[in-house]
Amino acid sequence: MKIVKIGMVQNCCLDSVKENFSKAEKGIREAAKKGANIVCLQELFSSLYFCVKEDYEPFKLAEKIPGPKTEILQSIAKELGVVIIASLFEKRAEGIYHNTATIIDADGAYLGKYRKMHIPDDPSFYEKFYFTPGDTGFKSWQTKFGKIGVLICWDQWYPEAARLTALSGAEILFYPTAIGWAVGEDKKVCENQHNAWQTIQRSHAIANGVPVVSVNRVGTEGNINFWGKSFVANTLGEIIFEASSDKEEVSVVEIDLDQSNITRTHWPFLRDRRIDSYNDITKRFNDKEQ
Repeated sequence: MKIVKIGMVQNCCLDSVKENFSKAEKGIREAAKKGANIVCLQELFSSLYFCVKEDYEPFKLAEKIPGPKTEILQSIAKELGVVIIASLFEKRAEGIYHNTATIIDADGAYLGKYRKMHIPDDPSFYEKFYFTPGDTGFKSWQTKFGKIGVLICWDQWYPEAARLTALSGAEILFYPTAIGWAVGEDKKVCENQHNAWQTIQRSHAIANGVPVVSVNRVGTEGNINFWGKSFVANTLGEIIFEASSDKEEVSVVEIDLDQSNITRTHWPFLRDRRIDSYNDITKRFNDKEQ
């Protein structure tokens, strides 16, 4: 068995970058104390989810990656001997900003970044105002504890993103996330939204034969009640851990990376893919218009 212990830090964010970062660091340390090998933070962990409205002020929060926060996280990773996945607001150049995950190995080495590819534009999720779509492609990184793939929030709805990341060799798919219900939303609608969110990610685990880890935030920001419920699904899509919907939690969950070989042997979806017949997947919609 190749056991890896996954740490998830589910926090409620405040209107203070310093306090949010301090809470995240505390969570990383708690996860490490509980034995975590890889620790994943929620999407844009160091600030409020500013995309609830269109405003120029939040652009001041952006920074270079690697940059000051990355360097602090590198020192924490090295001290504790843990891999860290952290979603930050990246300033690439004047007028070019990204929602970016930085990946740091257990020795403190900066391994690289993933820029969020799919950018939503929904009520209270006005991300297209802030973020340029990523151009890093879908890839994975070899860490001390396994080869990991990282995607971000809205990416989790796209089978193509999960598939391409898995095909790059990822043994685990991580999704730093910020998702919730509209304040006052009908209870049944909320239930359906959450079930859809969890189901699509469980399907990525099944289709690719890899564990999926999704880390969300909690609390009310603007018109959004972030629903938490960070979870881990195994290679069969079974939920082996789920956090609460309204509490800050630091959780550590064991997964067995050897399960992928067993699952893929019995469910050989990768073997039976018809890669000779998928050309139309690159089209927006196959309506045959010229």
